[in-house]
Amino acid sequence: MTYRTLLAASAVLATSALSWPAAAYTVFVSNEKDNTLSIIDGTRNEVIETIDVGKRPRGITLSKDFKTLYICASDSDTVQVMDVATRKILHNLPSGEDPEQFALSPDDRYLYVSNEDDNIVTVVDTVSREVVAQYDTGIEPEGMAVSHNGRWAVNTSETTNMVHWIDTTKGVMVDNTLVGQRPRHAEFTKDDAFLWVSAEIGGIVSVIDVPTKKIVHEITFSVKGVQPDQVQPVGVKFDKDNTYAFVALGPANHVAVVDMKTYEVEDTLLVGQRVWHMDITPDGAWAYASNGVSGDISVIDVANRKVVKSIKVGRYPWGVAIAP
Repeated sequence: MTYRTLLAASAVLATSALSWPAAAYTVFVSNEKDNTLSIIDGTRNEVIETIDVGKRPRGITLSKDFKTLYICASDSDTVQVMDVATRKILHNLPSGEDPEQFALSPDDRYLYVSNEDDNIVTVVDTVSREVVAQYDTGIEPEGMAVSHNGRWAVNTSETTNMVHWIDTTKGVMVDNTLVGQRPRHAEFTKDDAFLWVSAEIGGIVSVIDVPTKKIVHEITFSVKGVQPDQVQPVGVKFDKDNTYAFVALGPANHVAVVDMKTYEVEDTLLVGQRVWHMDITPDGAWAYASNGVSGDISVIDVANRKVVKSIKVGRYPWGVAIAP
């Protein structure tokens, strides 16, 4: 093989390694400071549209059929409902004051919303568009999650440092779990056996056994060259096979990769500034992480654990949601 042929072959391999999947994904990103939503074509990994939404959009989530996008417009005190196909806001839902994060029930019927200013969780019927319940929480509720089987809805209160457990079958809050300082995000494993909760100031992720509501493990993080107080875990997402967890480490500017069986941190990936939240494509191939201060999205090759691209979006990107 000639030197020129070898170079050509190497170029083809390099291009192939970084080529995007044939499947067409649409990535939605809420831009907190711009009051906009960036829409990324996942095939080209480019922003194709920017849409004006309510004031200070933060949490965003998709319905199970990927046809509807819900947007927490925090300073508008509402949840906006967008049709994914037309990119049009269909209507607003009542949400309580300052909605920040939310989670849908498995049947998409009920939306559980954390209201940071009022210290409550508001439950909205997405069909009747009415508030059907409210629950008192600790101070500054933020993180929300609903188990895949629909049995549990949980909220994290940042100042009280607790996870609050709502039994959805009984419609009552039944328990609280004390976790690390300033819990920001909660995520159920796919089998609903465990709940992972990030503690931003505590610098840890607590793994909670769902049946007992007890912490069974605490994961700590360190990043070479980064001061410990800058390692602040926030967003948590699991890969398709429930094998690895990806944890956004805030101002440490890295995403940690954690073995979900051993709880060992196997890798840390350099991303943009103040990485906040993430989502993973349905096929499990790519992760998209929002970097608030640098105003971009990092694209992560999940299998190879490599950041392969940075996509500029609006100011202070916060939430990420991906539709096929």
